Amino acid sequence: MRIASATAVASIAASLLSLTTASTLTPPVLPLIVRNPYLSTWLANARDEPWSKWPMFYTGTSMGLSILASVPESSTVYPLLGRAHDSLDGDGHHYNISFPTYLGAQYDASTTNLSYTIPCPNDPHGNAAELTLSFLSPITPTSTLRQSIPASYISVSVKGAFNLDIYIDVNGQWVSGDRNSDIVWSFDETDYEDAKHLKTWKVKRRTEQLFTEVGDQAEWGTLHFTGPADVKHEAGTSSLLRQHFSKTGALQNTVDNDFRGIMQEEPVFAFSKSFNLSTHSSSKSKEESVLFTVAHIQDPVTQFASSRGLTYMRPLWESYLYTDTALITYHYLDFPHAAALAANYSDQLSHDAYASGGDNYKDIVALSARQVMGATSFSGTPDDPILFLKEISSNGNSQTVDVIFPAFPFFLYTNPRWLAYLLEPLLEHMLSGQYPNKYTMHDLGTHFPNLTGHADGKDEYMPVEECGDMLIMGLALVNSLTHGADLATLAGSPWSALGRSKPLSALKNLETTTPFALPNALETRAGTPGLDDAWLGSTSQHAAKQWLARSYPLWKQWTTYLIDYSLEPENQLSTDDFAGWLALQTNLALKGIVGIRAMAELASLMGEDKEARSYRNFSETYVKKWEKLGMSRDGQRAKLAYDWYGSWTTLYSLFADALLCFHPSGRPFNTTTTTAAAVNLEPRSQQPLQSPQRAAQKQDFIPHHIYTTQSTWYPTALQHYGLPLDSRHLYTKSDWSFSAAAVASLSTAHAIIEATAAWVNDTVTDRPLSDLYSTEGKGGFPGGGPEFFARPVVGGLFGDLALGRACGGAWGAQ
Repeated sequence: MRIASATAVASIAASLLSLTTASTLTPPVLPLIVRNPYLSTWLANARDEPWSKWPMFYTGTSMGLSILASVPESSTVYPLLGRAHDSLDGDGHHYNISFPTYLGAQYDASTTNLSYTIPCPNDPHGNAAELTLSFLSPITPTSTLRQSIPASYISVSVKGAFNLDIYIDVNGQWVSGDRNSDIVWSFDETDYEDAKHLKTWKVKRRTEQLFTEVGDQAEWGTLHFTGPADVKHEAGTSSLLRQHFSKTGALQNTVDNDFRGIMQEEPVFAFSKSFNLSTHSSSKSKEESVLFTVAHIQDPVTQFASSRGLTYMRPLWESYLYTDTALITYHYLDFPHAAALAANYSDQLSHDAYASGGDNYKDIVALSARQVMGATSFSGTPDDPILFLKEISSNGNSQTVDVIFPAFPFFLYTNPRWLAYLLEPLLEHMLSGQYPNKYTMHDLGTHFPNLTGHADGKDEYMPVEECGDMLIMGLALVNSLTHGADLATLAGSPWSALGRSKPLSALKNLETTTPFALPNALETRAGTPGLDDAWLGSTSQHAAKQWLARSYPLWKQWTTYLIDYSLEPENQLSTDDFAGWLALQTNLALKGIVGIRAMAELASLMGEDKEARSYRNFSETYVKKWEKLGMSRDGQRAKLAYDWYGSWTTLYSLFADALLCFHPSGRPFNTTTTTAAAVNLEPRSQQPLQSPQRAAQKQDFIPHHIYTTQSTWYPTALQHYGLPLDSRHLYTKSDWSFSAAAVASLSTAHAIIEATAAWVNDTVTDRPLSDLYSTEGKGGFPGGGPEFFARPVVGGLFGDLALGRACGGAWGAQ
């Protein structure tokens, strides 16, 4: 597969930096290299200079990644990222140590840019050089292949009129959480037609430990650190390499093969690049750049209790690229395409999010996107793709249903097929009879990457929660294939209808493939290869029915459980398990009832009209009883539990009702005089489109006054940094507060968004974006409670975006 040449890659790197839109929020941590649970490196001190701390793994553990710049004319070295300057001697005999002017960070959904200026040597009035470090972990909704590649890009772009040298290194902390581990390494140069002598460091543990973690880091897999042919390379003791570069501006193209421990005379693996920017005839600035890539390659990626038994799962990319070297080369040379696709996603997201919630909402969802995908790992084959997910930081469970559920608005908006790939291993495992309970399982394994199931049925007890979650997500997935089929602009995802429709013949024999299979020969469109076929097209409704038919007995089984137990839930956990067990939970009961109503639509799609009427009758009867049980006596709010009379709760299950097109009345009117213009929101212009297979909902399933009541209540409960989850505590769950905001009036939604934005700017949490934090004080983690961070549930912040395109745009047409 021919892509761009290495020369073209370098020239494009600088031009793409300008595509990152200005971001106004100042989070404590920013994503740098974030692709999956084991390739996850972050800027630890995003409000301070990037050289004040080392970059970190999402747990807060330091990661060895450092970058220095050197000005040969003044023999001055400038730290840019990490604390490499701690290794330098400050005696001043060979070089000076100074600090650049840091201009700050900008980010979008895929990119984080760190910008600096370096003063002109020997001329205080000369023009400073401009330098940008750009970290690209591309989100590419039209290319599952690219999204599956466990690698990211680092580009260094400079503009100036004097020469600059750049140094970059990594260490063994990327391949083990045990700093005492012994590592081995090698250096390779490729010799392909389009990639003459790409240089790659390969680093791994001397003795790998398959499917094992230390401090949440993988103890198996190989780091690949790649640069172009014209850089110099060296492996050796960190202090010696950094000091040599600071003296000479270059490395020596040598390899220290004395394998040892990660921190034993710390071995690092480095590249240097010289930028010759000065000209004797002109003071005009020149622009140049260099591109590096970082990959962490594992094969297998997980073990999974599939229908075949316990199976070692290969990475998905391996079905297309076959070898590690092919992957590294493809990824490096694909930079122009990957960057353009990522920019397309970021631009569309920016536009849509600004229209939905203004500047702060735009920045919040952009900050969340890489975090969602950073908890996932693609596996399987094109015939049967799978997306595995780790419940990061809370307990490490695998494929947790009530973690996928809050994240799923992101997938509906970005690429619904990835939601199908998340649900697939759960359905396959339960269809194979390996789970004994009548309700759906909580997770596929106690700790990622070991998805070994729960044959004893003793997984975490959330039966109503998980059954409701699965039914709601199941119908949302079906709707993404049936709503908007006649008008691509109203597709649930802006990218759903791009590409060719799957041939009907491919959907007739599905014994060994899923109806959501990827093409073995990927598409090329507008000169970009490696693209998916269409998710939403002329045959997508048939695909939805085929998918549902295979697992229909499970959906019925879960609905029967909800009919028996959802109206008055017994003492059990909900997804908010940190809050403890509670009987008669109002929000939980509503989720179960919406799940029953969802099953009526699924049964209708299958032609089971009698079952559909029965499920509809149950749900309509239950929701009337629920209102009497769950709303306060004065009718001003929903209670936390039926028998907790002085309580209140964030009724985030209303979001599912609206998302599944059960609420044609749409969004509540503003509860104050605040207008859309006043809160900087643009009213959506999409028009509703009726599903061609199922009659549109004519009456609200959940009465509209429930929406209005909750929308009016939330501002009275709002705290400085957000909407508390319920009356028990002052902590919030941002995913659920944004679900509530999506179905509240514009003024209420704006207040919740602005309070959350204030938290992003002020919080003292020092980890990737938390979803559980105090709404007062310093906005820290709950006192004495769990510390949630880097979790994929921030996909719930995309709720308004998913809802705006749901039901053929009906909700967004207001």
